[in-house]
Amino acid sequence: MELNASLAEQALREALQRFPEFEGFGAKLAARPLHQGVAYVLEYETRPPAELTNAWEFQNAAVKAYKRLAGI
Repeated sequence: MELNASLAEQALREALQRFPEFEGFGAKLAARPLHQGVAYVLEYETRPPAELTNAWEFQNAAVKAYKRLAGI
């Protein structure tokens, strides 16, 4: 399944509104193929520090927003 770049960017903007502390790390949504289907994950240009303990929630917010926007 191909990732729609404009929807991925919109989903990431939505997630960054809730988690602005991740703004400077160059996050982008990526689709990684699995044996069956695909996994949506965030990739970072710069790894966020361990002190940002809500990275999982930020990723979930971005992925859920993408799935909602894409109708998945």
